[in-house]
Amino acid sequence: MNTPELSHFNTQVDADGIAWITFDQHASAVNTLSTAVLAELEMLTSWMEQSTLTGAVLRSGKPGGFIAGADVREFETFTDPAQLSAGLQQVHALFERLERLAYPLIAAIHGYCLGGGLELALACHGRIAVDDARTKLGFPEVKLGLFPGFGGTGRSVALSGGVAAMTAMLSGKSYSARQARGLGWVDRCVATPDRLAWTARKMINRGVPRRTPRLTHRLMALPGVRHLLAEQMRKKTAAKVNPTHYPAPFALIDLYRQHGANPQRMRTVETAAFPPLMVSRTSQSLRRLFFASEALKADAEPFDGLKRVHVIGAGVMGGDIAAWCALSGFEVTLQDLDAGAVDRAVERAQQLFAKRARRQPARDNVRARLIADPEGNGIANADLIIEAVVEREDVKQALFRDLEARAKPSAVLASNTSSIALARISRAMDDPSRLVGVHFFNPVAQLPLVEVIHDAGTDAAVVERARGFVVAIRKYPLVVKSGPGFLVNRVLGPYMLDALRRVDEGESIDVIDAAAVAFGMPMGPVELADTVGLDICLAVATELGIEAPADGRLRQHVAAGNLGSKTGQGYLSWTQGKVARTLPAGDAELGGALLKPLVDECERCLSEGVVASADEIDIGVIMGTGFAPFLGGPLNARHLEII
Repeated sequence: MNTPELSHFNTQVDADGIAWITFDQHASAVNTLSTAVLAELEMLTSWMEQSTLTGAVLRSGKPGGFIAGADVREFETFTDPAQLSAGLQQVHALFERLERLAYPLIAAIHGYCLGGGLELALACHGRIAVDDARTKLGFPEVKLGLFPGFGGTGRSVALSGGVAAMTAMLSGKSYSARQARGLGWVDRCVATPDRLAWTARKMINRGVPRRTPRLTHRLMALPGVRHLLAEQMRKKTAAKVNPTHYPAPFALIDLYRQHGANPQRMRTVETAAFPPLMVSRTSQSLRRLFFASEALKADAEPFDGLKRVHVIGAGVMGGDIAAWCALSGFEVTLQDLDAGAVDRAVERAQQLFAKRARRQPARDNVRARLIADPEGNGIANADLIIEAVVEREDVKQALFRDLEARAKPSAVLASNTSSIALARISRAMDDPSRLVGVHFFNPVAQLPLVEVIHDAGTDAAVVERARGFVVAIRKYPLVVKSGPGFLVNRVLGPYMLDALRRVDEGESIDVIDAAAVAFGMPMGPVELADTVGLDICLAVATELGIEAPADGRLRQHVAAGNLGSKTGQGYLSWTQGKVARTLPAGDAELGGALLKPLVDECERCLSEGVVASADEIDIGVIMGTGFAPFLGGPLNARHLEII
């Protein structure tokens, strides 16, 4: 049987009449549903409609995954909502043709299957997935200010029921193969990729399992129940994000409320509801940030030979860095002068391991990789040594002078300093070129950014190895020139200290924080200061040359040992790392005024070359401070004349 000759698809038909369609996008490391790929898929669909086959299997030729989604790079070319709607209708028609094939079409999934890739898989008659850690299925569109646009709304509701499908789309969460099977997205799980073909053949020969809608799904689709569920979804979503700032989840909820009982109608109406979101300022800003975040990891060379990490300092930061490195697959030794601090850090790490390594063998393995080492015996064999001790120049100088003598010559020496210039820390070292900064943010498990700090004396190869390490632990490395406060703390300092000045002058803490939240920040500057630690705030102020009044509340709190969330008391009262408060309605205009010192400092950082570009400042400040993502970052907000 003649098969079509295409650039992105290779098709072979075996003796049983099964077409094995391998999607291997030309000149791309990953498979995406670009315009060119969809055009070829349409040609391939026409061939399948005219062919006499017993079945077809769609699989990936990429080792890393199935399909990463639509080609986000092409989104910028769609500026006319009417043209975009017409294009979506073409894709919908194409996927419906695949659904109507007279024989089974099976998606054989390994690795990532996201966004448009999952929508294509759901249009197939059956789906098989490899049950390993690399396989992830989900709808991440909400993170770009969108929702599924290739029919995924209705198809996921039909398969999973309204609550589960909407939860998946509203959260942007990725699911394992086993979880996806529970959702109805996957029909069969296999242990290894080499089992995909055999299982697909068996499914074609025996028939795709038929799924009948559960009674609970049918009940939840009833108008009264569905409308109540939609209202609950709206309230929960509104508690997390402002509908003015992030319209996509609320538009999706409206779509479900109106059409959730008719999945076919839901996905038809999707083509009209999607385009306004695509051209919105929110989606444009979030897409810009997506590209900026990917650029941080681009071209990062792996840290060859990195197996052992030694962390010195078992406080909150050091202990959490050690735990995260162990979770990321490295053998980690944790040192502190206080052996009890090491024990407490190891104990605290178990909570993280329980959340992230859910299966018992994996949890046991990661526990075994975190080793209490009060004496520092791991220094001699470590490939990377991270210092996370008290923020004092003399202490750090003495420590690195000792490390230089004890560590193997190839080891990278790194400081988690939050504000002290590298040149001052390395003053006592014989070879300062070995020292690099790897500045994590608190809480380590949640914040994705790590500043990789360098100065004129840092070896470029050491900087690249530090970048490789950060990527290996699934964080984003932002290369920053050494200087007071680096980037994030430098721009946060004026913002937080100006807010604390306002408190000293009698302004309400709740009014200040509510204004920042109304503007789009995840928390107010006073709560943020407590979260960072008031001692850190004061140290950063000193480094930046910002005067903290001797009679001000900041110095009073620090002198009394009330350092914020880590001590339970600061400007606010904390219980187990949380503060109980209900903020009043905030004034967004005041919020913009509060953030002006931060944006002004960002502009100074750009002019001084602290980082390479405005994009890097915007993504760094968003990841490091939570600055309103829907505005595309502080410099983009200034460009839009919002601040």
